[in-house]
Amino acid sequence: MQALDTPLLGISQRLPPANPQAEQALLGALLANNKAYERVAEFLAPEHFADAVHGRIYQAIARRIEAGQLADAVTLRAELEHSGVLDEVGGTAYLAQLLGAMVGIINAGDYGRAIYDAWLRRQLIDLGEVVVNRAFGAEAELDAKDQLEAAEQALYDLATRGGGDGGFVSFEQALVGAIHTAELAFRRSGHVSGLSTGLRDLDAKSGGMHPSDLVILAGRPGMGKTALATKIAFGAAKALQAEARAADPPTAAKGQVAIFSLEMSAEQLATRLLSEEARISGDRIRRGDIGQKDFDRFVQVSRDIATLPIAIDDTPAITLSALRTRCRRLKRTKGLALVVIDYLQLMRPAAGTRPENRVLEISQITQGLKAIAKELAVPVLALSQLSRAVESREDKRPQLSDLRESGTIEQDADQVLFIYRDEYYLQQRAPKQMAFESEDKYHDALEKWQRDMDQVYNKAELFIAKQRHGPTGKVDLFFEAEFTRFADLDSHHHGDGHD
Repeated sequence: MQALDTPLLGISQRLPPANPQAEQALLGALLANNKAYERVAEFLAPEHFADAVHGRIYQAIARRIEAGQLADAVTLRAELEHSGVLDEVGGTAYLAQLLGAMVGIINAGDYGRAIYDAWLRRQLIDLGEVVVNRAFGAEAELDAKDQLEAAEQALYDLATRGGGDGGFVSFEQALVGAIHTAELAFRRSGHVSGLSTGLRDLDAKSGGMHPSDLVILAGRPGMGKTALATKIAFGAAKALQAEARAADPPTAAKGQVAIFSLEMSAEQLATRLLSEEARISGDRIRRGDIGQKDFDRFVQVSRDIATLPIAIDDTPAITLSALRTRCRRLKRTKGLALVVIDYLQLMRPAAGTRPENRVLEISQITQGLKAIAKELAVPVLALSQLSRAVESREDKRPQLSDLRESGTIEQDADQVLFIYRDEYYLQQRAPKQMAFESEDKYHDALEKWQRDMDQVYNKAELFIAKQRHGPTGKVDLFFEAEFTRFADLDSHHHGDGHD
């Protein structure tokens, strides 16, 4: 053990990274010429200074400059004296010393980045100490797997908390991106600029699914959320494969469709996809109630779709940080085109975080999913349950207000879709003979109910309740309950379910 102990002792005796000369030179440059503040204001904060005194002085300088006032040795002395902290920061003599430490305002940006870099390194050291302490059992409730996720989340938070990343993009660059998007829509069949959903009418209204968008698909239990999500995932995978095969020369698909199935196992999800594509009832497949012809078709379809770029993760109650890590890994190794999550209320927030209540927890998850969509530049489709308020209304079609109990879902989403099937509720209202005074009244009610059923049979309504970049409205879909299969509603071939 001695060989291991010695390096650890050496590390503990090291001084934390700091650059006091850069801190003094920067403060001197700011006092000499307030315009130097523009070079560091975007990324540098008082807490980034290793010397707390320097942080106090920088804060006072920033406060005056942002208020449109002059910040030099004279005005700063008066302000610090009025605040009662002049002696704490070294008095008038130290302000004069800072002016003497100035090398030149042209170097202010470099000094600022050196200060910020030293701060980042100190944060990494602190984070490392937390990781070590947790590994030694400081937080017994976190097992090793949770500790890995918490460490990854902390690193991610540190990487995204600030820094010099981002900033303005020239209008010319933005126009190039806009023209590229328009060109994609022009060249693709159906004029879809984003990733196809496999549903013609939905693509026509939305232009497909777009990078960095968070799409929420919501509905009450029994509406077919999972079936519709798998249809969209399947359609996107087919579009990716078709585009790759149409290339000259043909290539592999540019990215995978990642499905995080928190409710169903990977095998159950694959069975559902097979049932939809082979048009064989999933219930019959599970019970083995199929003939040789159906079984042969089942096997053939499985071979046909086996090469689709779909990856399934069926980890139950996956955390946000684990989901992010796996998406990053998939993008790095095979590419990533779409993330589907079924469903977000079954997710857990990042390991190591303890939200005060369930609403805050869901808010953290949706904000995290939007961040993943932006970071990886892919659309994220997340399924969501709706509140029971829907059931108490006469018209049970969902509204955006039905999402409000779930925190900031509506605000974080770029697109909100609601799936609704009148047939589901109408089936529950089938007339019962014992409720009628006579046989005739029962038959009249039964006939009316049957007429109503005929009108909504195999039909579903998909409402685009919110779309940040396009119109809202309703899309009518075809739904086959036997195969839990959605398709375009073709009025000329009603009932066949073909696109």
